[in-house]
Amino acid sequence: MPAGGKPTVRSRTLGTALKRHREAAGLDQADGAEAIMKSVAKVSRMESGQTSASALEVSTLLDRYGVQDPEERARLMEWARKSNQRGWWVDYPEAGRYGYADHISLESDATYIRAWGPMLIPGLLQTPDYTEAVIRIGPRFTLPERMAELVKLRQERQRRIEEGGAHFTAIIWEPAITALTCSRDVRAGQLEHLLEVGERQNVTVQLLPTAANMAAGMSGAFVAFSFGVEANVEAVSLENPANTNFVEAPADLALYVDIFDQLRSAALPPDETAKRIRRVLEDSHQRREKRDREA
Repeated sequence: MPAGGKPTVRSRTLGTALKRHREAAGLDQADGAEAIMKSVAKVSRMESGQTSASALEVSTLLDRYGVQDPEERARLMEWARKSNQRGWWVDYPEAGRYGYADHISLESDATYIRAWGPMLIPGLLQTPDYTEAVIRIGPRFTLPERMAELVKLRQERQRRIEEGGAHFTAIIWEPAITALTCSRDVRAGQLEHLLEVGERQNVTVQLLPTAANMAAGMSGAFVAFSFGVEANVEAVSLENPANTNFVEAPADLALYVDIFDQLRSAALPPDETAKRIRRVLEDSHQRREKRDREA
């Protein structure tokens, strides 16, 4: 059984992938059970994530389902090996907040990550100073030592895209960069960081213009995850002040895919986004110089 005696995001995602391959092969659970010499109930629990699947079982099932793609096989077998391993984030007490550890687990496994930020810069693009400013204006009082841990945890999460482990696409509504309530220095540092990270081969940053308020109103912030060679969305994370929830039902995932596609179509291309961010930076510098002269 997965660690903690309940399905983990990783075990559920592995189970979903096994079920998808079985159905694509036109087989039922009895065929899978025969292949691994286990009961149909065992295969059912594996597909629901209630029971961990060993790497050998996964390999055998993939053979039975006719899955030949070496990258897909390696990916699912690696998940099986990791299904009960402790993630690096468990050393951070703040990761224990309901759903947060599962969100980080998804980031750790994802090959494609898509984020929509209507009000804030997505966490994987935040500078430490900006992260601290966001936490300070949040609804919960945070002790200084907890603040430092939260900032460090968010920076550790960014290693996934810094090391090129995942393709990351962020769509940010323009007011999130033009109406920053943090100090001018923090704001400038965050905008310069967006320009820098947007030049990476595995990162795409797009601004949704302020005027596109109808598109911006389609959904609150969310992050979509894909885990294979293809960028098929397999999980969506929704964060709120109390916890983090996950969407995994195919029909619901399709809705978020459609929303993200509409947002991306309405957003500025990456090169135009960079120009807009530079303009905001320049306007900010000019206003600061004007105030300094008038002081």
